Amino acid sequence: MSPVIVRTALFVPATRPERIGKALASGADRVIVDLEDAVEEAAKEQARENLHQFLSDHPQAEVLVRVNAPGHWAFDADLALCHRHAGVAGVLLPKAETVQQIERAHATGKPVLPIIESARGLVALPQLAAATGVERLSFGSLDLGLDLNLGTGSEAAAQVLSHARYAVILHSRAAGLAAPLDGVFPSIQDADGLHEHVQFARDMGFGGALCIHPSQVAVIHRALQPSAAELDWARRVVAGADSGAGVFTLDGQMVDAPVILRARALLQLVNPHS
Repeated sequence: MSPVIVRTALFVPATRPERIGKALASGADRVIVDLEDAVEEAAKEQARENLHQFLSDHPQAEVLVRVNAPGHWAFDADLALCHRHAGVAGVLLPKAETVQQIERAHATGKPVLPIIESARGLVALPQLAAATGVERLSFGSLDLGLDLNLGTGSEAAAQVLSHARYAVILHSRAAGLAAPLDGVFPSIQDADGLHEHVQFARDMGFGGALCIHPSQVAVIHRALQPSAAELDWARRVVAGADSGAGVFTLDGQMVDAPVILRARALLQLVNPHS
């Protein structure tokens, strides 16, 4: 079975349950209800109760849940909530650093999306990517930059983060995972910057990105969309393959099984949920 295409995963704080339905209607491929960074310590229990109530009232809804990090006092209670509700389609695991943490999250019966956002997580990438229950990796560029003491916005920081992205892509592919999600782009008003950034991540091999505002969803989808020339090429490749030709020449280039797979993947991006 082909992995589910996820281009956008939109965060919504569990402290604002009235926004969950709006997020689900935003066009994002996934909605992440956040129990971690978007929730103050004093509001953790109420946030969890808000999510419980929403899922109880909307049994057809499906969300991902970013639980609090392993070691946080709310971690076990967050996982218990995820286990209890069929509407939780996966656990977004922050500060993922050990296989044991992933095992605890997967004990909920849900797929796990570890966020690689620390030096320890980056070093443990081969083991984390291969852990049972992992659906895809996510990249936490902002927290990783803080953990590594990178100069925010500097060329040096960009180079280090590019190396980290490469590692996420490499180990995702080696473990047979779905394409990973890049981290959030924090400047909500900078649509051009977001578009450029997502195209950069796309060309590195990322399948999509986490996002923090509904207005970012359409921008990310456009950035991931193949060009008209790419689509024309892909359609002609697939047409040749569907005619029964195993290996053939198109535009002077040999087309074989890997090229055909690439063409089909490009066409699927046009209508990822068909």
